[in-house]
Amino acid sequence: MKLCIAEKPSVARDIAKVLGATMPKQGYMEGNGYCVTWTFGHLCTLKEPHDYGPQYKSWNLFLLPIIPASFGIKLIPNKGVENQFKVIERLVEECDEVINCGDAGQEGELIQRWVLQKAKCTKPVQRLWISSLTEEAIKEGFANLKPAEDYKNLYLAGNARAIGDWLLGINATRLFTKKFGGNKAVLSIGRVQTPTLAMLVQRQKEIDAFNTEEYWELKTKYRDVIFNAAIDRLKTLDRAEKGLEYLKLNPFEIVSFEIKEGKEKNLRLFDLTGLQVEANKKYGYSAENTLNYIQSLYEKKHVTYPRVDTTYLSESLYPKIEGILRKMHFYQDLISPLLEAPIPRSKAVFDDTKVTDHHAIIPTEVPPSQNLSREEKLIYDLIAKRFISVFYPECKISNTLVEGKVGTIPFKTSGRQVLEPGWRAVYAKEPKEESADKEKEKEEEQSIPEFTVGETGPHDPMIHQGKTTPPKPYTEATLLRAMETAGKQVDDEELRELLKNNGIGRPSTRANIIETLFKRKYIEKKRKNLIATPTGMQLIDTIEDELLKSPELTGEWESKLRKIESGEYEANRFKEELIQMVTELTEKVVYGKGKVITLYEEKEEVKEKKKREPAVKKELQSWEETQCPKCKEHHLIKGKAAVGCSDFKNCGFKITFDIFGKKLSDKQLLDLVLKGKTSKLKGFSTHSESLTEGILTIGEDFQVQLA
Repeated sequence: MKLCIAEKPSVARDIAKVLGATMPKQGYMEGNGYCVTWTFGHLCTLKEPHDYGPQYKSWNLFLLPIIPASFGIKLIPNKGVENQFKVIERLVEECDEVINCGDAGQEGELIQRWVLQKAKCTKPVQRLWISSLTEEAIKEGFANLKPAEDYKNLYLAGNARAIGDWLLGINATRLFTKKFGGNKAVLSIGRVQTPTLAMLVQRQKEIDAFNTEEYWELKTKYRDVIFNAAIDRLKTLDRAEKGLEYLKLNPFEIVSFEIKEGKEKNLRLFDLTGLQVEANKKYGYSAENTLNYIQSLYEKKHVTYPRVDTTYLSESLYPKIEGILRKMHFYQDLISPLLEAPIPRSKAVFDDTKVTDHHAIIPTEVPPSQNLSREEKLIYDLIAKRFISVFYPECKISNTLVEGKVGTIPFKTSGRQVLEPGWRAVYAKEPKEESADKEKEKEEEQSIPEFTVGETGPHDPMIHQGKTTPPKPYTEATLLRAMETAGKQVDDEELRELLKNNGIGRPSTRANIIETLFKRKYIEKKRKNLIATPTGMQLIDTIEDELLKSPELTGEWESKLRKIESGEYEANRFKEELIQMVTELTEKVVYGKGKVITLYEEKEEVKEKKKREPAVKKELQSWEETQCPKCKEHHLIKGKAAVGCSDFKNCGFKITFDIFGKKLSDKQLLDLVLKGKTSKLKGFSTHSESLTEGILTIGEDFQVQLA
């Protein structure tokens, strides 16, 4: 019997259907010589400090750094996880061969390897590696199974990343909390989280320190065209007025007139970061929400694997492109011109040397139905149009540059005209993006007549008054780009591609890092802008060690992790470097000066906004008013992931927000606590008996059950 282990039940069902394993069993599917089971994402995690010794349960400054002799893994303490692991453990024991069907990426490899390690698997293991969940892709993947050994370095990199995050996160968080938290605040430090916060704090300081200055510029209108003086901005109105008087005394003369034809390259296909940036700019979606929407589209088989960092396609995909385009019926008016000739095989699209684990995100041959949410439709539309546009010709433009002078003062202007829209035709019906500098854009779009060098004539000079503007705050879009390039401002896509190996975080983790900063109240959002809070700024100011907060140095760590993946760097060496860094950091902080960081409190105006929420939310009983149903002595408190007894240490009562794969609302949780049951609910995805709907109840043992 061959055992297939997928990362979640829905993917397992897709694989089981293709393999003919259609008989449902407790925690797996069986048939045709296969058993197909699943994890719920992570079943295992690295052991916690107290697992290595009871002395580490309490946070003691002088027990740091905590460096285990060897890192162990354990099951995540959860009844559903434990039950499912028992199923996997038994099947591993009974099977002849294991097929790792985990997510085809670094995190997916780590999840599966830890489970097989915990299950003491000694059976031969093969790897299913696919870029979409369509029936065709699954069949093709099973026809080309790879030896597990091929992905050993991917696992080593994932394991090194997890150990590195543990070493730095556990030690630095305890270190800074005990030294600077004043026994009131947990000060969270992370390998990627802290340099990301440092970038936001640095930008905040630049904005706060900025002094707005007025300036004056000389302009003139000649033959209905606005020209700008090609000199430094004038710092006083007096100088500007003297310049204006001078201009009035002299005619305008054309010095040079040049028209250059050029091309605008096609936009690149999306990687995950590019998609998150575009969705934030266009629709205001957070990075986390965009990841959720694209993950859902992937699981519904409409797009390829999303957690990717390349904008290229494998050359082997070329023969499939026409078939995918023909299936995209909704976009036929854009696609039909492409199908009149062979699809171009451009190196800007198809390049095996630029493809790592997976290719860029593109649609599959399975067109979406009408059942998608509005958000999913908009995300699919972004991917579909970008995919179509890369096969259109480049956009041909005409750039006109005119130079003139008035007396000794040089002037210039430029204009831009689209000669052939090329790929821009795909976006012709979309609203134009607003430019930050509307005046400059207006001048660039002005129609420029034919000028003759040497011609002169009267003109209409003027003074333009302006103000210097501070740097712009980060939005999620610009922060994602900054994380991708380790803080360097890069607009050129070619250069950005080269810097990706030294970016901070991975495409799949950046959204979670930003959300963590929100949860810790280190940053807040004002409209689209991300602002560092006083707590976030104090934390970064307290950290003197540049290693912890430098995007460039963190980018170097990311580069080393990628080298582990490609077999160019030793995982143990990476671990030793981090141990040395954590040890030096601990000594420096423990024996350094102490101060207390004050916790950031939300401003009154934020609370005012909350008052405008629908009345039904105001009527909900607060957790502090709710008695613990188990001990009936203490009230409940709401944490980050669960509601539990305020005397949890002795009572032990807790209900997580996420139950059997469904996130419950406050109303549903209150019903469960106060009434002992919820109304009938749908959307459960990780129940051990594959139940997807039912009523949640609290049993006699105060555990939640679904029936």
